[in-house]
Amino acid sequence: MKIYIILHNIRSSYNVGAIFRTADAAQVDKIYLTGYTPTPKTNPKQIHKSALGAENFVQWEKHKNINYLLKKLKKEKFKIVAVEQSEKSIPYYKFKPKNDLVLIFGNEVRGLNKKILEKADYILEIPMLGKKESLNVAISCGIIVYYLRFRDY
Repeated sequence: MKIYIILHNIRSSYNVGAIFRTADAAQVDKIYLTGYTPTPKTNPKQIHKSALGAENFVQWEKHKNINYLLKKLKKEKFKIVAVEQSEKSIPYYKFKPKNDLVLIFGNEVRGLNKKILEKADYILEIPMLGKKESLNVAISCGIIVYYLRFRDY
């Protein structure tokens, strides 16, 4: 199963770098950086500080327009999976995919907007037991990617 990641409007270069490192470890096939998400070309020192060179091994592309990218990936038969808290979300551990996937992670504070969520085939969430409502985006990405990559082992 192919796994692509879209990082949409992520502010922190350090989060982006940490996600590159996780993507390399779990053999994610590609990362798309959309909106104002920094790239290894625009913020090389900060991304390298947390990616530790993984940015050189994971394929990536920059796209300003996430809508065009989602349309293109749907035509390629990828299932679009948003990771966000929503009335329509399901706990990630109940998700049993059979297709190639694109995982979308959004802004550290605002998450993903409704228009993006409407384009998703599935919305996954990580249940929260404490008082805080969410995890750091890089941690969330690690949980979801490792679940998807290793759930059948």
